[in-house]
Amino acid sequence: MRDRAILHSDINCCYAQIECQAHPQLRDKPVVVGGDEEARHGIVLAKNLRAKRYGIRTADTLVEARRKCPNLVVVPPDYRLYLQVARDARRIYYDYTDQVEPFGPDEAWLDVGGSTRCLGLTPTQIAYEISERMKSELGIMVSIGLSWNKVFAKFGSEYKKPDAVTVITPENYRCIVWPAPVRELLYVGAATERKLYSAGILSIGDLAQAGDRYLKKTFGKIGFMLRAFARGEDISEVKPLDPTSWDVSRQIKSYGNGITFPRDITDAHTAKAVCWMLAESVAQRMREGRACCKTVTVGIRSAADLRSRSYQAPLPAPTDITAELASTAWNLMDARYDFCEEEPVRGLSLRASNLVSLDDGLQMNFCDLLPTRRHLRALDVAIDDLRRRFGNNIVMWGPKASDVTAASMDAKCDNVVHPVGFLHR
Repeated sequence: MRDRAILHSDINCCYAQIECQAHPQLRDKPVVVGGDEEARHGIVLAKNLRAKRYGIRTADTLVEARRKCPNLVVVPPDYRLYLQVARDARRIYYDYTDQVEPFGPDEAWLDVGGSTRCLGLTPTQIAYEISERMKSELGIMVSIGLSWNKVFAKFGSEYKKPDAVTVITPENYRCIVWPAPVRELLYVGAATERKLYSAGILSIGDLAQAGDRYLKKTFGKIGFMLRAFARGEDISEVKPLDPTSWDVSRQIKSYGNGITFPRDITDAHTAKAVCWMLAESVAQRMREGRACCKTVTVGIRSAADLRSRSYQAPLPAPTDITAELASTAWNLMDARYDFCEEEPVRGLSLRASNLVSLDDGLQMNFCDLLPTRRHLRALDVAIDDLRRRFGNNIVMWGPKASDVTAASMDAKCDNVVHPVGFLHR
């Protein structure tokens, strides 16, 4: 196998940096992108470098952030803008390789091992050229890691920030990667870190030398995977981006949407409106993915104890029809929860699973009301076309349109679906 040369490009302080680039008057101020406090999403989603100097961290509440920095500027997220910048960045990446795998809107891996000869550039030169083009063409700074595997390439993009290129080789990784805290390795979270610390495994180098017995007993198979990551033994390929969907090819196992409503839901009328809104979003995305589901799961989050309860039901036939999905979901909710002032609800969710592909054909049931289902699906397809042209709220089903707050929301566009995670293959 040819020598691999993998870059990981990370847009520094992505959302906040894009906002400052789009609005020059913000560039000399501490800025955070924050959720809607009235909709109970009032946390820091991203911060620029000036805000970071005040000790502001991602996921701080906006109240905490303002306490740390009284002159803080808070701007609402503009996901359409961020996704457009991500697309522009990927167009630059495509000038160097067609092996591009997104990892969220702000990050991407690029395999440039096969590009060096035709471009007449070394992998390091490619990294620096991409960095300069991002600044000159988009006004955006990136940090880039270069290594022979994806895990160390990502580590390299985090190693120096902002606006840096870090090269990690088989000769230097023990000096650069192994002394770092174990938390800095991909997929070592807080809970895993605590378990490793309790065993005296503090650094990535410690993890690289951890014993089989401990890893198997404590983590199972995931432990051996993390040790392989620490040793630089990741052999996963960069999965090419599909430009038509701006995502990598993957096997999707479910489609879902959840929402925290701006006010507690205390009546069945509002709950039904939100349920239909979620069903519209999920069904529309299934049709885009040419999938039908055989199982519907709903989630209800109580405002009193913040506990989430879920219920599921099979469908008589695979479907991507909005009305069938919504009616099944609502029947589940209505039968199992008493929506009233005494039992307020903070949020609802809906998930369609047990998927079958339309490309594989569907087994029909003699009991299907086929003409009715065909007409309902044709109606959905026509509505999808109108929404693509004029926005998702140009046509609304009655339950959603009858609630003022729900009618103003767009569950599909307001909930960004990011590309597939590293482990979800």
